[in-house]
Amino acid sequence: MAELRQFKLPDVGEGLTEGEILQWLVAVGDTVTVNQPLCEVETAKAAVELPSPWAGTVTALLHDAGETVDVGTPIITIDVGGDAAPTGDSAAEPAAGLIGGAAPGGRTAVLVGYGPRTTEARRRPRRAVHAAATPTPLAGSADDDGSRGTPLLTTAPDARTKPVRHGGLEVGRAAEAHAAAEEAATALVAAPGRGRLRPLAKPPVRKLARDLGVDLTALTGSGPGGVITRADVEAAAGGQAAGGPAVGTAVAVPVAAVAAGETQRIPVKGVRKHTAAAMVASAFTAPHVTEFLTVDVTRMMKLRTRLAARPEFAGLKVSPLLFVAKALLLAARRHPMVNSSWDEAAQEIVVHGQVNLGIAAATPRGLVVPNVKDAGRLSLPELAAALTGLTETARAGRTPPADMTGGTITITNVGVFGVDSGTPILNPGESAILAFGAVREMPWVHKGRVKPRQVTQLALSFDHRVIDGELGSRFLADVGALLADPGTALAF
Repeated sequence: MAELRQFKLPDVGEGLTEGEILQWLVAVGDTVTVNQPLCEVETAKAAVELPSPWAGTVTALLHDAGETVDVGTPIITIDVGGDAAPTGDSAAEPAAGLIGGAAPGGRTAVLVGYGPRTTEARRRPRRAVHAAATPTPLAGSADDDGSRGTPLLTTAPDARTKPVRHGGLEVGRAAEAHAAAEEAATALVAAPGRGRLRPLAKPPVRKLARDLGVDLTALTGSGPGGVITRADVEAAAGGQAAGGPAVGTAVAVPVAAVAAGETQRIPVKGVRKHTAAAMVASAFTAPHVTEFLTVDVTRMMKLRTRLAARPEFAGLKVSPLLFVAKALLLAARRHPMVNSSWDEAAQEIVVHGQVNLGIAAATPRGLVVPNVKDAGRLSLPELAAALTGLTETARAGRTPPADMTGGTITITNVGVFGVDSGTPILNPGESAILAFGAVREMPWVHKGRVKPRQVTQLALSFDHRVIDGELGSRFLADVGALLADPGTALAF
């Protein structure tokens, strides 16, 4: 006997109102199991896969891929038949504790690994993989001293990095979930009863294919086991075959895809829509002041080389950004007012008891600012692991909503793009943001003589309602002093 249930689009973040269905991972007639991903949805904060709360047969997809749907709107109908597990008083709702069930505070556990730790959800069986398929190694990146045009952040992911648990934060949990999603995405699967094959490609490559209008089913992958790569998609679109953007480079709808003389219109939605609204609100709400400081970081770069060889940092990316982050954290401990926010409703300044350090990251879906919770209490190796975890998940477009909220101060690393400095706009709700420029070899007066030294520029933007010129200047000077002579950290 048919028993139809409709799965409604949940709020996968904090108060989000809508989401765009990027792609369906199932089709009408498919048999699904509990926690099997149904579709990929992009919200204003991140792209996530929504797992099925029930086992059954898909009878209807209520919205097409590319549509923007309001939270609470039914998106799929599943016939659970007589195999549905009892769900208490309401037969139409998922059981509490399961993915899709109730979570503390009236929220709904909609993501794998999200919600109460006592969840009864189990990892679904691994899908069948094509016999020739082999794991695809993580892409590496060039040395990130800021003097080269490396993509995205300077903390490139390392396959040897292990999750590090500190307090309530487990760095790498989101990366593990993404790895499971990639495993499913790269599997060659025949839909039950339909004989159709899903192309071998990872989510960022699928997104690029959609942007370029490339049909993945018509491509033959050049990657290991027949995996379709970015180069394959770009070649099919008439772009660069092998010299396309590296992992993490922001790719929306490339200009190369537009014919000469044509005008292109790009819908503003998802992460880009949220970012645009947030930046406008910040720019015209908080009175910005920006100060600049040029710093000789030769000693810092030498220390970086020495630390990278130590066993504590084995498998971790010891980047200039790591030292900038540590210097900012030490300076914020000395000047706690910098780590604060303006409460307009209460007419109060809220000085935060911990530093949730945001790292601005350019991703294929736009700018995101995930943050490391309570970063001030982490050791240098733990901080390196945390930054690596944030970068890895941001590059893959899988930053969980929890990592996108609660930030208190931000670093934006423009040096990886070869840029010396800028005037960064505050992340909404924060009072300071530090821009870190490229590290370049330049003539510098050192000990009375002009010598080639490693030099960078810092730019600090702050909310003048909270931070006056003296406090902002002292804070920036302390960050610069720590980078110029890391040994001064002993005095903080």
